[in-house]
Amino acid sequence: MNRWYMLTVVGKDRPGIVAKVTTALFDGGCNLGEASMMRLGGSFTIMLMVELPEPAGVLQRLLEPVASSLGLQVHVDAIDGQLHHHREPDARISVYGADRAGIVARVTALLAEAGLHILELESHVAGSRESPLYIMHIEGYAGQGIDALRRVLERVKGEGIEVSLEPVETMIG
Repeated sequence: MNRWYMLTVVGKDRPGIVAKVTTALFDGGCNLGEASMMRLGGSFTIMLMVELPEPAGVLQRLLEPVASSLGLQVHVDAIDGQLHHHREPDARISVYGADRAGIVARVTALLAEAGLHILELESHVAGSRESPLYIMHIEGYAGQGIDALRRVLERVKGEGIEVSLEPVETMIG
């Protein structure tokens, strides 16, 4: 019986991380599921669902040579695979504002109040050190509808935060 794991890999950003990690997994007989891989600051991070009939320690050992050679930190957690059992996003929110403490907490708390189930959140810091700009893109499922999201987002617009909300039409089939 195969087991599913959530593999988390973090290290200094450099070319070849994805190729070397996924090659080691392929060579070790793993099947890959959903993934999120991206550069954050000067680091590169991978979150990857991995299927393998072996215990978690085997997965860890498969990656030891790659992790050691690239200076990567590896973490493995057993999970319930749940592929093909998730909601599709029906809302996309973009947030722009002066980078300051609490912007993520403020916006996501309001969205949670309006029933948004966040499926993906990505953020960036732009601008300059003197005038930093925080940019956040969120996709989610609007459990109480798009209008509920619009209402709560109006509350942050007077706080120097620019927000846009778009419904997402997903065709399946």
